[in-house]
Amino acid sequence: MNLPLTIKETQAGLKEKKFKAAEIVREYLERIKKHDKGINAFLTISEEQAFEAAAKVDRLLENSGEDAFNQYPLLGVTVAYKDLFLTKGIRTTAGSKVLESFVPAYSATVVERLQKAGCILVGKTNCDAWAHGASGENSDFGPTKNPWQPEFVPGGSSSGSAAAIAANFSLIACGTDTGGSVRQPANFCGVVGLKPTYGVVSRYGIIAMASSLDSVGHFARTVEDARRIFEITKGEDGYDGTLVNPKAKMQNSKLKIGIPKEYFIEGLDKEVEESILNAMEVFRKEGIEIVEVSLPHTKYAISVYYIVQPAEVSSNLGRYDGVRYGNDRNSFGAEAKRRIMLGTYVLSAGYYDAYYLKAMKVRSKIIQDFEQAFEEVDAILAPVSPTPPFKLGEKADNPLQMYLADILTVAGNLAGIPGLAIPSGFTKNGLPLGFQLLGPRFSEETLFSLGELYQKATDYQPKVAI
Repeated sequence: MNLPLTIKETQAGLKEKKFKAAEIVREYLERIKKHDKGINAFLTISEEQAFEAAAKVDRLLENSGEDAFNQYPLLGVTVAYKDLFLTKGIRTTAGSKVLESFVPAYSATVVERLQKAGCILVGKTNCDAWAHGASGENSDFGPTKNPWQPEFVPGGSSSGSAAAIAANFSLIACGTDTGGSVRQPANFCGVVGLKPTYGVVSRYGIIAMASSLDSVGHFARTVEDARRIFEITKGEDGYDGTLVNPKAKMQNSKLKIGIPKEYFIEGLDKEVEESILNAMEVFRKEGIEIVEVSLPHTKYAISVYYIVQPAEVSSNLGRYDGVRYGNDRNSFGAEAKRRIMLGTYVLSAGYYDAYYLKAMKVRSKIIQDFEQAFEEVDAILAPVSPTPPFKLGEKADNPLQMYLADILTVAGNLAGIPGLAIPSGFTKNGLPLGFQLLGPRFSEETLFSLGELYQKATDYQPKVAI
């Protein structure tokens, strides 16, 4: 069968009895078995659980017909989870040998919510160990490869989830974005990726990286699908203390988009820049006003991020002592050790004021930049990465170069604002291109509206890499 590429197509096929949920699951699993050896998107395949869930979906449709979709809005939708998401009874490794045999006793809030909405779990996806990485090469279980061209990186740290959507191994997938880890792999793999407002989607049951920066997002092929997933995952759960129900933001009748001059930096790839200017023209033709805005503290964002984030990493990884979770700290990889040491250093007596406290003050300035810009505009249009996907191994021996891959995404995490990565085409060499829309806190609906406008205006048709 030709697998449907959107939620609407999947559910229409189930309603019209063109196929059963069990057939969809079988097709996805066969594709994974056939192609994933060359991609390494999955660490665990939950075949038994997937077929059990599909049988329930088919029984429900047999008994309730179309009414079942009212009760279960994502009925029959296959989902894959970045291996930071706890899944009851299914191994969760965080991409690290430290947790190689860890099987959680409960599931993350997001997993529970999507399951209750009718989703079918097909497996757990590869990621940079502990989510430390911008390329997908830091996993202790081997790198994930870009399905479009396997000698290139898929982006990180949610590498397996983005690759799984690009390769059509699942209909949707979930990931986390601490410094760009949903938007950048979405960009590199040519799919849609949402980083929601900090504190709108529960972090409960998701292995923490940097607690004041972690956002729980997802991947899909269309903005419409990303919106439907967000409707299910958002809102308070009684477990995550930072969580708030998103406040409905009134959309202006005439939307205005800002172009931040500081994001057009030296070293920005020409094809990336051209793709941003093309997207800008699409919006302009659709009647959206485009203005230049300034985010003057952007140049400090990467420095601030790589002080705040390792500090929180060093604190969060302290619990993995080998007593409760399996393997001891000798199993930590080089990047985890690097971040633990950096974080411990900046938090230590005599350095806390000089580094961490100063970084937090500059973080406040970055937040103020965005607040001032959003007084003028409803959203900001910017590149996700300075370059298209780079080759596997190209930056592996240069941590600083790898950290700079996040230079255009980390400010959004420091400010706690939502970001939506949208594909916009391909380079001359056939590698994905795209852009990100950033908005004020709780402006997801505005970003979805703009994203849907773009995809409609360009007659966007989802593509599959394999």
